[in-house]
Amino acid sequence: MEDEALADIADRLYAGDLDGFITARATAAKEAAGQDKELAAAVRALAKPSVAAWAVNMLTRERPDILAGLSALGERMRSAQESLDAAGLRSLARERRTLLAAAVDTARTVAAEQGRPISGPMAADVEETLRALTADEGAAAAVASGRLLKVLAADGVNPVDLAGAVALPGRLPAAPSFPRSTPPPAAQDTPGAGTRTTPERASQPKPAKPRLEAVRQAPRPASPPALERAKAAHADARAAEEEAFRRSADLQAEAENARTEISELQQETAMLRDRLKAAEERLEIVRRKLAATSAEAKQASRAADKASRAAMLAHERVLRLGSK
Repeated sequence: MEDEALADIADRLYAGDLDGFITARATAAKEAAGQDKELAAAVRALAKPSVAAWAVNMLTRERPDILAGLSALGERMRSAQESLDAAGLRSLARERRTLLAAAVDTARTVAAEQGRPISGPMAADVEETLRALTADEGAAAAVASGRLLKVLAADGVNPVDLAGAVALPGRLPAAPSFPRSTPPPAAQDTPGAGTRTTPERASQPKPAKPRLEAVRQAPRPASPPALERAKAAHADARAAEEEAFRRSADLQAEAENARTEISELQQETAMLRDRLKAAEERLEIVRRKLAATSAEAKQASRAADKASRAAMLAHERVLRLGSK
């Protein structure tokens, strides 16, 4: 079995329609079975994603620029946290709320365009997964694969649990790689700049963590004061508190909608029960009437047979008397 062949098939399956996933997987496995039975078995083992994971996969494929922005924001947040930048963390937390809201709206639009609108709870799962993307590089790599199987969650302390979260986990990159909507900043054509920039210099790779390196270049004590650490922790806690309150408000609204729908369904159920009871009572009456009518019909049939025989005997007697 070739890993590339399996990866190509998986990419096609997870980029397709969710409702048609099982059929498409069976077709792909059947086609592969003619050449490689091991590949066919691996294709059949590819799990169907949850609705929220499928929506994130569609967002990854249709709007990778949005996820690239969230991934970059996650890098900035981790750098700010490492440098104990409390003010920066608060600002980035606000920015993350805005980006997450926009990303979820886009995910709902993309899913609807694919013929599968997602509900409020599913949208909340999408948001939870995208928040995990900003908190953990492993989660970002799983999302970037486009083969996500289930919702991801980050607690801000431990690495995101990726067990069973993505198809073909062995092919996940070490770091996420989202196509960027715009190229990374390059040297601008400013006066005198052309004489200092050479093709060899322009082709040099960009530092992996420019913001983190810039922070480390700034002079600071080797061991930050306890007050600074406390401020950074407080900022992080405040950001988490704001997120929790907003999520609580969203969930309360969802719960209220659910309660309203339950009340309406209960009323409809009561009405249907009344109609069912009336129909059952009417059915019993008709059954009794049918039984009575059937009994009368049998008696009438027997009486008709008896009368027919009597008429026949009378007719025969008439014939006999007439012949004498």
